[in-house]
Amino acid sequence: MICWKCGKEISLEKVTRMTECPLCGCDLHSCKGCKFYDESSHYECRENVDSLVTDKERANFCDSFSAEVSGANIVDASSYDDKAKKARDLFNSLFD
Repeated sequence: MICWKCGKEISLEKVTRMTECPLCGCDLHSCKGCKFYDESSHYECRENVDSLVTDKERANFCDSFSAEVSGANIVDASSYDDKAKKARDLFNSLFD
């Protein structure tokens, strides 16, 4: 499988709810680590799910989970860091 966060290929026989990426430590059994994750779909999932999972990056109990193997859901870490920096700067500007 390919880690959705760091983009590295990981050799695992099975992904359980508690499985973390050995390289970056993110939860692998999460929406963003699933081949059915799709931001344009209902509840951001191509499967027919009954309830919304609010935190797509954290481990969950979804029965439809199937590990992403193509790397299609990889997060661009640099854009994530830029957004975090912008948010911190905006927050800090409130106190200037």
